[in-house]
Amino acid sequence: MNLSEVKLVVTDMDGTLLNSKHEVSTLFFEQFEGLKKNNIHFVAASGRQYHSILDKLHTIEADITIVAENGAYIVRNGETLFVNEISREDILNFIPICTAIEGVQVVVCGKKKAYILKSTSDQFKNTISEFYSSYEALDSFDKLPEDVFFKIALCHYKGSEKYIYPSVKHFKENWQIKVSGEQWVDISQKSAHKGNAISKLQKQFNVSSKETMAFGDYNNDIEMLKLATYSFAMENAHPNVKEVANFSTTSNDANGVENILSKLLLTR
Repeated sequence: MNLSEVKLVVTDMDGTLLNSKHEVSTLFFEQFEGLKKNNIHFVAASGRQYHSILDKLHTIEADITIVAENGAYIVRNGETLFVNEISREDILNFIPICTAIEGVQVVVCGKKKAYILKSTSDQFKNTISEFYSSYEALDSFDKLPEDVFFKIALCHYKGSEKYIYPSVKHFKENWQIKVSGEQWVDISQKSAHKGNAISKLQKQFNVSSKETMAFGDYNNDIEMLKLATYSFAMENAHPNVKEVANFSTTSNDANGVENILSKLLLTR
């Protein structure tokens, strides 16, 4: 494992860089200064909203690239690099299908805000406040404000693979249907995935797969991991991710990302 050639580090957030308390470690921020000093690009790639990722990494905002909404929105130092929009019409066509799933909670993810219903439970409002720091509760999705929409996120507290995915998997031919967490499924444009976003950044930075390191834990990380020679599955990762990744590391609660970054920085 010749880490000395790495020029691009990409990491998922939840279950990967963030611990179970949704925190970024002090160690990572110290290591980031080393990455910056050695001209290693850092990318935070998440299914989270841009504003939510920024809340976690605001102290280094000027020096990183943020891939939000599973690759549908790329921003570097406040500048929008890429948008993969899903039309308002398509959003409204999907809503009745989604709300018909028993026990499901629906989030419409826009550039300005995420949108939920006022009838949403207090439990779910507490949940989305972690992942969507800018959101609005509506009387009805028919009253969606003007916005650029990236995806529909569906949540089921009993489990996404069993209680959501079977109801929407038949849309996979034309849409990106991703199990993105134990409780989450995301619906977006077919080309809206982290792999597409990272491919664009590799071209922009003139970086090859052999010069890319990536970390992930869930199915929405798979396309991204395939683009990195140094791809790492977290110890807590989904079996599908462990099958795809070339390497493994410890869990998100045991500094899995930081442990590998320490090895990377030792090569500089």
